[in-house]
This record gives sequence, C-alpha cells and structure tokens, in this order.
Amino acid sequence: MTSQKLSRRTFVKTAAAGLPMACLAPGVFVNTARAAEKARNPNERLKIGSIGMRYQGSVIADKAQQYGDIVAIADVDREIAEKARKQFGGKATLFEDYREMLDKADIDVVTIGAPDHWHTKMLIDACQAGKDVYCEKPLSLTVDEGKIINKVVDETKAVVQVGTWQRSDHRFRQAVEMIKDGRIGNLQKVTVTLSKNKTGGPFKPESVPSVLNWDLWQGQTPEVPYIKERCHYTFRWWYEYSGGQMTDWGAHHIDIAQWGAGMQETGPVDIEGTATFPNVENGYNVALDYHLKARYANGVVLEVNDSGRTGVMFEGDEGRIFVNRGTIAGKPVEDLAKNPLPRESFNVYAHDNLSRPPRMGKLDAIVNHMGNFFDCIETRATPISSVQNQHRSVTVCHIGNISQRLGRKLTWDPQQEQFVGDAEANTWLKREQRAGYEIKDT
Repeated sequence: MTSQKLSRRTFVKTAAAGLPMACLAPGVFVNTARAAEKARNPNERLKIGSIGMRYQGSVIADKAQQYGDIVAIADVDREIAEKARKQFGGKATLFEDYREMLDKADIDVVTIGAPDHWHTKMLIDACQAGKDVYCEKPLSLTVDEGKIINKVVDETKAVVQVGTWQRSDHRFRQAVEMIKDGRIGNLQKVTVTLSKNKTGGPFKPESVPSVLNWDLWQGQTPEVPYIKERCHYTFRWWYEYSGGQMTDWGAHHIDIAQWGAGMQETGPVDIEGTATFPNVENGYNVALDYHLKARYANGVVLEVNDSGRTGVMFEGDEGRIFVNRGTIAGKPVEDLAKNPLPRESFNVYAHDNLSRPPRMGKLDAIVNHMGNFFDCIETRATPISSVQNQHRSVTVCHIGNISQRLGRKLTWDPQQEQFVGDAEANTWLKREQRAGYEIKDT
C-alpha cells in the first residue's frame, strides 16, 4: 500500500475485493469502512444522494452541495425528482425507490427530506449501507423507532445530523448558554408555545397522479385510497404519518426546552396532556386544541400551549428569557451589555467551529447546521443535533401526543423508556407496519 491517501469509495472497493465473503457482514464491513474515513482525500468532492426533494429536501440538498456534489436523487414523485435534477445541475441519476439508490449509486452521504413516517427506515437503511446522513426532523414516528435508530447508529458508527437547525441558530444557542451560565438563576419552568393544528375535511379520494408511486409513498402506514391532502406538505395533519404541531414545531421548540433544562439525555417523569379531536371522515385527525404539562426529576416543569406568541420561555428564580426565531429577550439579555457572554466561552456543545460566523434565521442557521454535519464527517465527532439527543426530545412529543389521545396523566420512566403501570399506554410506543416496510430491531 502506498502512502497516498485513499478516498472512502476507493477504500470500500479495495476492501471488498480483498476480503472473503464471510467478512462482508454489514456491521463488520461498514465499521471497517468508517474507520478509514479520516483517510479520505481532502481534495476529492464527496458524492451526495438526496431523498425526498419537495421544498425542505431541496433546501438541505442546496446547503449540502457546498461540501459535495448531488449525484443521485430519489423521490416517489417523478415530477418533483425531475425538477430537483434541474435545480442541481441536471446530471444526477434519478431513482423512484431510495433503496435502489443506496444499492446502485456511488455515494458517500445521504440527505433525507421525506415525510416523517419514512425518516426512521431511510435513516437506518442509509447507515447500514455505510453512509453518513443528514435527516430532517422529527427523527422518528414512534418512541420505539428512536430506540432502534440509536442502536443502528451506535453499531455502524455513522455520523448523523438531525435537522433541528435551531441548535445552530445563534439566538437559541445564546439562550441555552445563558441558562447554563446561571443568568436566570435556578431554572424552574419552561413554557413552549406552538401554533394550532390545521383543520380540514372531508376530502375526496381521487385517482393517483401518474407521476406518483402512492403505494411507496405510504410505506409502513395503512394502505388507503389516494387523497391529495394526505400527501406532500399536508401529511403532517394526519396521525398516520406525523403528529401535528407537537412533532412538527415541537421537535424544534421542545428540543430547545430540553437542551436548556439540561435534560437532553433523559426525559420527564410524568406527563399530562389534554386535547379535543375532530371527527371528520377522510379529514385531518390531529388535535383541535391541546395542552401539555410534564415534570422532570429535578423539579423543572415543561408546559406546551397551542396559542400565544410562539417560542420558548425559560423562567428561573432570578429572571427569565424568551426566545423564538426572531427574538431573544428578557432582562438577562439586556444585561449582556455590561456583563457579556462571548461566543468563545460557549460550552454546551463540545465540537464548535468558531470560524463559522453566528447565524440567525432558518436558511442562514441551516448553513451552520449543515457545516457542523460535514465538520463531523471529517472528524467523526458527534453532531450538535445527534440521534441521541433528538430521540430524547421527540420522545417528549410522542408521549405528549399519547397522553392527549388517552386523556390521562401518565408516569414515564426515562431510563427504561416506557410508561409505568400502564400497559395500554405502552402499546402506543410502536405501531403496526405494512408488510414489506417493516422497521426491524437489530
């Protein structure tokens, strides 16, 4: 072997040619390939495969192309796939089924912008195929899916960044750093305000558009007639595919709440949700009105409301801080003029790249969030929105929805990740999955 650095692709091909078939078990081979990642030629552009290209999928692919080339695109909607290929230079190979892309395309990195009910399986399949992955939030559709993701990422040593980009927005990061620095004293309560869920229906079944593979779009979920409102953006107002605002914006704001409370590696010990629900055949079925209250072992209380000014309010015994996508406010923030907290002293995330300027707002913050992902691909460090902390955050969203739907207070064991003394509630930690699309524990 010469001293010339090998690319990841060259290493994989060389290893495959020189190893007996018995050595090519997925865990062994993938881990070996990942161990050589540091040897990748820094002058070689990474090859990126992007899955799910309607709006957010194209946004993250656009930010990723600073670090690599979009060489493959997978989308069940041919019209969207073709539009994306034009957007990214017209040369990417198109696939209807992402599994074929993982099997045939020469790629190093995968971005996932598909609907929520596909995140887990796509992420797991990409990790087991030896790819590093940027996956949109929410991380999972159920609590049990998140447990499986954590096991797979640990086994494959994949670098995975979840798209909760608010962690890379300077306002949200500053709020969390100020809380850790004691600027509001002892944290007592966090209030997260989300928006109302959308209402609508009944909707009429229609013929499936010729450009759409509706069966594949449905994936693990129950097979139903095509209704256009189930698809694309409005999928999030159906529990079959998502969790309404609780998992949509909640995956962002509840994550910041957990991070600021120092609870990102655990969860609440009890949770009580109330909600009213629509009763419309072939209509949106997420909650009409909802409220959530959770308590942590350290006494911190989290409340989630569906009306008011959206954002996150941290309240301590010496002050409070409010933060959202346009504002960070409160007396402790005003006091920064005389008692600054410089970015160089931030310490709630260990792998900062201080050469990246602070950014605020969705599109700019995603620049830094994607940059952190590719920094971690090079260093094999843990990204700022890891599967570990994002599983814990979205778990709060999931068990909150479960409490609302059952209409009662639930006791939660964050170590065992199950409800205490409530067998019925525990059945809601997973869902039945259609044959051919099962997500199997490893």
